[in-house]
Amino acid sequence: MTALESSADRDVERILRTVWPLPGARRRPVLAVLVGLPGTGKSHFAEALCQRTGAVVLESDDLRKRLVRRPTYSAAESRRLFEAIHEAIDRLLQAGAAVVLDATNLAEREREPLYTMAEARDARLILVRLAAPGPVVRERLARRQPEDAETQSDADVKVYERMRFREERIRRPHYVVDTSQDIEPVLARIAREMGSA
Repeated sequence: MTALESSADRDVERILRTVWPLPGARRRPVLAVLVGLPGTGKSHFAEALCQRTGAVVLESDDLRKRLVRRPTYSAAESRRLFEAIHEAIDRLLQAGAAVVLDATNLAEREREPLYTMAEARDARLILVRLAAPGPVVRERLARRQPEDAETQSDADVKVYERMRFREERIRRPHYVVDTSQDIEPVLARIAREMGSA
């Protein structure tokens, strides 16, 4: 094993330790992929799904800070993070878990490996696009404080403005959730779909 492989394995193990012990295996694993810009409520939605379904949540902002002491958000750092996240998801699906990926996942090329992984593991794939009107998102992000316990994200209004032009249409069936409205009906529907896997 090379030093690089050893480092990658350590990253995956660190991620898996955040969700251990796993809930019992399901008949069919589930992968719920959240898609959305910063400030659209992905982490809040992921936590609500976790509470209802017992799913494992992998939050990219939290995991980045566990793997990198002082994140720079460079391309190399993001590649390292998502390679480890993808390997962790694959292992979790293989173990029969329900997994929620809380990351922006804005481009189809970022989502494609997740589609492939779900198909390879015969996992139910649930795609959820979270959105909110621009003024609502900007207000949420402007209120964020670095010590805010509700989020691990460092994204601010400038990051939102830079990223909003990168969002690509999801080419597969998916839910759309406007988090400025009541999320309860769609949350219940997705939780039922995840629970019936």
